Amino acid sequence: MTISRFNFPTPIQFGPKVRFQVRDFLKANGVTRPLVVTDRGVAKLPFFMNFLEHLNSEGVKAQVFSEIWGNPVKSQVTAGVKAFLESKADGIVGIGGGAALDVAKVIGLMATHPGDLFDYEDEKPGARPIDGAIPFWVALPTTAGTGSEVGRSSVISDDTSHLKKIIFSPKLLAKAVFADPETTLDLPASVTASTGMDALTHCVEAFLAKGFHPMCDGIALEGVRLVAENLVRCIKNPQDVEARGGMMMASLMGAVAFQKGLGLTHSCAHALSTVADMHHGLANAVMIDHALRFNLSAVPERFVRLATTVGIEKPTPESFIQWLTQLKATLNIPAKMAAAGIQSAQLEKLTEVAFQDGCHQCNPKAVSRQDFVNIFKESL
Repeated sequence: MTISRFNFPTPIQFGPKVRFQVRDFLKANGVTRPLVVTDRGVAKLPFFMNFLEHLNSEGVKAQVFSEIWGNPVKSQVTAGVKAFLESKADGIVGIGGGAALDVAKVIGLMATHPGDLFDYEDEKPGARPIDGAIPFWVALPTTAGTGSEVGRSSVISDDTSHLKKIIFSPKLLAKAVFADPETTLDLPASVTASTGMDALTHCVEAFLAKGFHPMCDGIALEGVRLVAENLVRCIKNPQDVEARGGMMMASLMGAVAFQKGLGLTHSCAHALSTVADMHHGLANAVMIDHALRFNLSAVPERFVRLATTVGIEKPTPESFIQWLTQLKATLNIPAKMAAAGIQSAQLEKLTEVAFQDGCHQCNPKAVSRQDFVNIFKESL
């Protein structure tokens, strides 16, 4: 696999070892004291220490903030802003999965903007404008899931209620992305599986979302094809750099495609993360086949195209759902919510949060509160 460079619209450098181009890129843009924002897990990995050693040379002096874990919450952002200001940082390097990259974006926001983070919540009445400069920042994904590295939003939960808040602005886009599939080689199989299913869910729901956006549809279908070809390969041979690259590209494409919208799978997953603090990728993976069956009657022709894309010989709408169920089994994803630790007593709260979530507004078929009740009961 060779190194490729392209823009969409973020400048993206893609391929093995591109992480070692970050230092010179920062220096060329006047950044010599970056705050490296990552999570507790990545901070312990050998590749990260190697990357940090390379970064901290030839005139660059980086500090590390790694107090991020689980689904990101506002207090982690607040601590990161404190670290940014105390270290007198002049830029940010976000390296990690979706949580670390989402936190990195809004550390930059709150380092230069007044008030509380949730004052900037997207579509909140009276929300503060994101109108100031954002510190120069670059993104290095270490999972192939959310695609946050090319996203314009950050999803942060309230520490107490666990409700997810979306902060959105084109100003949050990274100045460059360094997508190096080697950073994913040592991911545990469970993380590879759940983040890969997250990328797949983004692509599938973007393709199914209502509205006219043929460009996103094309990107979404190619992302689905890449997942179908590469996700199981990554599980069977974790050191397969080509397959890891395919999944990293699918993740990037899913994040681009879902500007068209998402759907009810994500509303269900957001509820599981809010109520049970379930990892977002795992939540999508558990729910995808159960939730999407609801849409079969609305857009059967789209499900046929999805079935064709993943290589089903006799494509039908139901055959794609069956393919998803089999993929989950192959990846050791829990078939139903109970196997992931969800209890029937949580169904009412799950329904309430899912119904309030905005993602299902783009679903190809309207979803009522009772529909969510039925979906959660069936998937328990």
